[in-house]
Amino acid sequence: MAKNNPFTLSFGKSPNEIISRYELVNDIIDTFQSENPISNAYLIEGLRGTGKTVLMTIIEKELEKENDWIIVDLNSTQDLLTDFAMRLVDSCKNFSDILKKGFNLSIAGFGIGLNGENQSRDSVSIICEILESLKKKNKKVLITIDEVMNGENMRHFASEFQILLRKDFSVFLLMTGLYENIYLIQNDPALTFLLRTPKIKLEPLSLAQITKTYQKVFETDLDMSKKLAKTTKGYAFAFQALGLLYFDYKDSLSLEKILLKFDDLLDDFVYRKIWQELSEQDKNVILAITDSKTQVSEVCKKLNMTSSTFSKYRQRLLEKGIIQAPQHGYVEIVLPRFAEVSKYYVE
Repeated sequence: MAKNNPFTLSFGKSPNEIISRYELVNDIIDTFQSENPISNAYLIEGLRGTGKTVLMTIIEKELEKENDWIIVDLNSTQDLLTDFAMRLVDSCKNFSDILKKGFNLSIAGFGIGLNGENQSRDSVSIICEILESLKKKNKKVLITIDEVMNGENMRHFASEFQILLRKDFSVFLLMTGLYENIYLIQNDPALTFLLRTPKIKLEPLSLAQITKTYQKVFETDLDMSKKLAKTTKGYAFAFQALGLLYFDYKDSLSLEKILLKFDDLLDDFVYRKIWQELSEQDKNVILAITDSKTQVSEVCKKLNMTSSTFSKYRQRLLEKGIIQAPQHGYVEIVLPRFAEVSKYYVE
C-alpha cells in the first residue's frame, strides 16, 4: 500500500511533517500565560511562505489545550469589531453561565436579543459584557488575525483593543503580516501601542532539522538529505514543496528534473507574487545578485550604481527578507533558487 505524502502546499494548513520553532512558540505562550505579561500582543512578520500562519496555528492549538483559554480567529477583510463580537459569542456558547439566558446576536450582527426582547447594542458593548463575564470565570481570550492590513478598520479595532486592556480584561492579540503591512501598522500615528509591540521576524528553518526530517521520510542517506535541505535554504514553503516532489518522484525522475518542477511550484505559489511587488530597481538589484553570496562592489558595477545608492535598495530588500548580508561587503538572496526563477520574469 502506497504511503500518503506527508508534505503539503496548502498555506496555513499544518502539514504532517513540520519543523517546529520551539523557542518562539514557548516565548509567546509563556508571555501570554504569565501573571504580569510584558506584552498582550505579538506581531509575526515574514515573506509569503515563511511559515507565519503555521506558527500562529501551533500557538493556538497549544493554548486550546488549556481550559482557561478561548481562541477567536478574525478575518482582516471583515469589520474586525463586529467579527470579534460575533465570533466571541459563538465561542462562548460552549461555556455555561458565560452568556445570559436568551443572549443572541441578531442576524445582522449589530444587536442582541435578551430574553426574547430585541435591544440595539453595538459590537463594543457586546464584547465588554462578555469579557466581563469571562473575567469572573478567569478565562482568557486570544485574538488572531492572519495577514493583517493597515487601514481604518485596523485603526478602529486597535483603539478599542487598547481600551479593553485598560479595563484589565485578559485579552491577547497575535497577528501575522508581510513586512510592508506590519511597517505601515507600526508607524501609523493612531496605532502607537503596536509600535511597542514585540515583533518576530521569522528566520529560516534549521537545516539540521530539515535534514533529519528528509532522512526519516525518504529513508535516504545523510549526504542526499543534506543536499536537499541546503537546496531549501530553510525556507518553509520550499521545505514542503521539495519534500512533496521528492516523495512523489524520487524513484522515477533525476534530481535535476525534480528541481525544475520545484522551480515551477515556487513560481506558481510564491515567487511571481513577490516579484510583482518589487520596484523596478529592486528587481534589477535581484538580477545582479547570483544564487550564492555576491560582492556588493560587483553588484554596483553591474548596475552602474554608487554604493550609497545601492545601500537604499539593500536595506529595503533586507527588511523584506529577500536578501541577507552574510558578511561585510557581501549580499546573498535568502530565497532558494529565486535568482534562477527570476531570470524568466525579465521581458
